[in-house]
Amino acid sequence: MKDPVTRTLGEICDEVNGIIQTGPFGSQLHQSDYRDAGTPVVMPKDLVEGRVSVEGIARIGVEDVERLSRHKLSIGDIVYARRGDIGRRALVTGREAGWMCGTGCMRISLGGTVVHPIFLYYYLGQPAVVAWIYNQAIGATMPNLNTSIVRSVPVTYPPLLTQRKIAAILSAYDDLIENNTRRIAILEEMAQLLYREWFVHFRFPGHESVPMVDSELGSIPEGWEITAVSELADVFRGRSYRSADLVEEGGLPFLNLKCIQRDGGFRHDGLKRYAGRYKDTQNARSGDIVVAVTDMTQERRIIARPARVPDIGEEPFVFSMDLVKLVPREDVPSDYMYGMLRFSRFPDEVKQYASGVNVLHLRPDSIEEFKVALPPRELRERYALLVSVVYRQGDALQKKIGLLRQTRDLLLPRLISGQLDVSGLDIDMEGIGR
Repeated sequence: MKDPVTRTLGEICDEVNGIIQTGPFGSQLHQSDYRDAGTPVVMPKDLVEGRVSVEGIARIGVEDVERLSRHKLSIGDIVYARRGDIGRRALVTGREAGWMCGTGCMRISLGGTVVHPIFLYYYLGQPAVVAWIYNQAIGATMPNLNTSIVRSVPVTYPPLLTQRKIAAILSAYDDLIENNTRRIAILEEMAQLLYREWFVHFRFPGHESVPMVDSELGSIPEGWEITAVSELADVFRGRSYRSADLVEEGGLPFLNLKCIQRDGGFRHDGLKRYAGRYKDTQNARSGDIVVAVTDMTQERRIIARPARVPDIGEEPFVFSMDLVKLVPREDVPSDYMYGMLRFSRFPDEVKQYASGVNVLHLRPDSIEEFKVALPPRELRERYALLVSVVYRQGDALQKKIGLLRQTRDLLLPRLISGQLDVSGLDIDMEGIGR
């Protein structure tokens, strides 16, 4: 294998007439420019687990796309978050080609003649590289990057053919992760469809023989009772913490707002670890339910969103004061309550009670006061029994994802540094491109 070469991103960019540029500034793209339909604009919040998430993505019309055409994305570009959570990035595929690089992001477009885009995508994800970039960032409260900083990033790379082989190996792991993630989504959809069929549309087993009666929540099956969350569960606030309490190794896994997905559910990437003190009520175990009670106003999507703590092979967790934990009473199965919080009108109704200017806050009382039509004990236990199988399968898949990520991340620096030499291996590189 030939010795790898080390050059800066700026030097490579200049050689290939590439592009390293920030997205449009706020003065070029205003909140009033966004539309319900149109071309997606990729912001830092949309960079999730190395992909561009379209959930809640901003969009602009044709006129603004043409006005800001220099910010259009092409296949092989890397969109990199230049403020806040530095290290977030995504590789632009055919799906995102023609979309826009948004405010708060940076576009890196270097073609593929010197550094392969997939190789570069993985290279920029190495913890050592992310740490180097973070240390160059400007700003104490919210780190920011500029083009000069990104152009100065040193890149060590082997010959192009070897880069493609490395990209193929690492991409194979990500493909397996993506497949398992899709399977988990299908399982969650099954749980949602069953909940809505039984407890929203009231087509539960034996519903034909149960008359409907009036209630303060509308027409409900006879025998169901209107009750508040406070009568079904105890609510506990999480732990306030200092940045010094968060560590790379040791301690316990720490749950915070980053663990909550915008549609509800749990995000597994980037769990921090907590080494400070905590009360028994501030830990959580697999199957427990946590709900977001804080959110930044520009997000406005995870406030009141619940998540079920998964079984990922390690517990207990400690959860932050931005979350609350709900502990159901004995006759209310946790898996039923999770369905009730996630798949009912709960998130959309309760988030209306959040207040704040720069940061949204939700009082736990707003959660406790939410009312629901509670089905008979036998029916809620039957639902919980069915979906518990679904969640166990999802947890098993999530453990596989964790092992795949761990293996990929261990391989990453060894492959890129040449410690593991793949230059002489016959590797299937279909789909990697040239």
